[in-house]
Amino acid sequence: MAEELIIANEASKEEKYKSLIPQIEALVTGEDDLTANLANIAAALKYGMDFFWVGFYQVKNDELVLGPFQGPIACTRIMKGKGVCGTSWANAETIIVPNVDEFPGHIACSSDSKSEIVLPAKKDGEVFLILDVDSDQLCDFDERDRIHLEKLMRIIEKLI
Repeated sequence: MAEELIIANEASKEEKYKSLIPQIEALVTGEDDLTANLANIAAALKYGMDFFWVGFYQVKNDELVLGPFQGPIACTRIMKGKGVCGTSWANAETIIVPNVDEFPGHIACSSDSKSEIVLPAKKDGEVFLILDVDSDQLCDFDERDRIHLEKLMRIIEKLI
């Protein structure tokens, strides 16, 4: 019975992404203001996927600065290479963290955050933006999240 529930939840996650990503793409099409688009994307992800925290950090003056987000209060500035977001920026790659307490140097903006996925967006080969998604459950992100959220990041890169 528990295995069937897990399979149902997993299919549900896949179905949510397949429905939500095209809706987000339609939402941002024709809008040229990055802040407005990021705010709507954060809200769509938060409520469409029921994430604990969703937000963006923009690269400004050699640090990540908090941008539009949905969820509890967040860290305002993160240095390159620090925490999950700063590491994703430094390595220009997606990072999935099953248990944030086991990530060396994790920055605990909220003690309720248990797992995380962080994705970079690039312009001219350089990271200019980070998407940070947190869960209040351990091991909540997997390759399906990576695949669909990386598709979203390609949509965001086209906005710049």
